[in-house]
Amino acid sequence: MMSKIIKGNSLTVLALSLAATLFSGLSFAALEDDIRERLQPAGEVCLMGESCADGVAMAGGDSGPKDPEQVYQTYCFACHGTGANNAPVLGNAEQWSARIDKGVDALYESAINGFNNGAMPAKGLCMDCSEDDLHATVDYILDAL
Repeated sequence: MMSKIIKGNSLTVLALSLAATLFSGLSFAALEDDIRERLQPAGEVCLMGESCADGVAMAGGDSGPKDPEQVYQTYCFACHGTGANNAPVLGNAEQWSARIDKGVDALYESAINGFNNGAMPAKGLCMDCSEDDLHATVDYILDAL
């Protein structure tokens, strides 16, 4: 009789063990699915030429000259429109006079290479501006005086 009880208990233990293994396998599969879902990229890559990139301009892709007013508004205004970093303000002839006295070539040089240990960064941070674009922007600023 004892052997029947042991066999019965063994079958019960085996059945419970099998059920636990199956349940943990299902639970692990659900956990793997959950992890896989969380590891998905946050966004998608959109390449030039695809419809998702319509209307997006590529940096450096424009081979024509830039509009000096646009360059000024985009890159120069933060300092030359507000006086930040002691920058001379657009239209203020008194603030520009000492710089103008050095000559326009000195102004071009400062626009291209920067000035005052980085207070005026090289190219005003317009890294895709050509030297001609920067010269035209300096001329735009001087024309406002």
